[in-house]
Amino acid sequence: MKRFHIFLCAVMVLVLITGAFSLAGCEKSKAGLQKIRLNEVAHSIFYAPQYVAMELGYFEEEGIDLELTTGYGADKTTTALISGDADIGFMGPEATIYLYNEGCADYAVNFAQLTQRAGNFLVSREKIDDFKWEDLKGKEIIGGRPGGMPEMVFEYVLKKHNIDPQKDVNLVQNIDFANTSGAFVGGTGDFTAEFEPAATLIEEQGAGYVVASVGTESGYVPYTAYSTTKSYLEVHKDLLQAFTKAIEKGQKYVSEHTSEEIAKVIAPQFTDTDEKTIAKIIDRYKEQDTYKTNTYFEEDSFTLIQDILEEAGELEKRVDYDTLVTTEFSTQ
Repeated sequence: MKRFHIFLCAVMVLVLITGAFSLAGCEKSKAGLQKIRLNEVAHSIFYAPQYVAMELGYFEEEGIDLELTTGYGADKTTTALISGDADIGFMGPEATIYLYNEGCADYAVNFAQLTQRAGNFLVSREKIDDFKWEDLKGKEIIGGRPGGMPEMVFEYVLKKHNIDPQKDVNLVQNIDFANTSGAFVGGTGDFTAEFEPAATLIEEQGAGYVVASVGTESGYVPYTAYSTTKSYLEVHKDLLQAFTKAIEKGQKYVSEHTSEEIAKVIAPQFTDTDEKTIAKIIDRYKEQDTYKTNTYFEEDSFTLIQDILEEAGELEKRVDYDTLVTTEFSTQ
């Protein structure tokens, strides 16, 4: 992981030296709105409140023209953020800790949290009526990128069940985030840890069976948060406040409406997924209390994520909560 972090810091230094650092968030966009470029780590029903805010016009109500791109991995989203290709990064907050510990001057600060549980599910190639985590011993499992939040939380759950990730299972970690479900359907692995809609779509193809929820097993974890560089935060407080208000409107809608109503709203974001399937997935996430009802990033959550990083051997030194988390927008 360290080589990757140093590379990111080098990118930031180069951008600052050349004067190419973008302040595109202050640019006027259509109808007098201000543009914000958001790079999300993945495009998933796991992030339903964000898409509700987009589809119901909450960003426009707050004066924002949102431009969304998908990074397909926290490494790529982080690169987009610190190189100036994105104004806000949406990913696991572990990436902000890595950047800070590598000494990046314009490090990323978390300003709003969206989800509070892991969003991936364990999918088995064979149907298992009474799955036990011990069933994974000796099996091949498609995991995530080493040092990434999905993989660390998954390994955290394995250890809770007395399974050594390095010795008791064969973890496949060389498959790109966007291609894991395709690799599983193609014959790789006995199990795979998948986000939605991939997990349910594998089931519907008859290629596998969801047997467990990583989120239920891991407990409350600050799995995804919105972050921006320190320099952007200092200049664009009004924009970040407006962005946070739009996200909280989306969270409120999700907490107060049925899965079917939410599915109808966000269906345009998932044109390859049937609306009934979307509702089924939202039900699954609601049952495990995935969605936060506000954007406040609590200190206990930041402590927990550092505990997980430490246990995974990915934390060089702990960082103060007040350094990498601001709640000024969530509390207004």
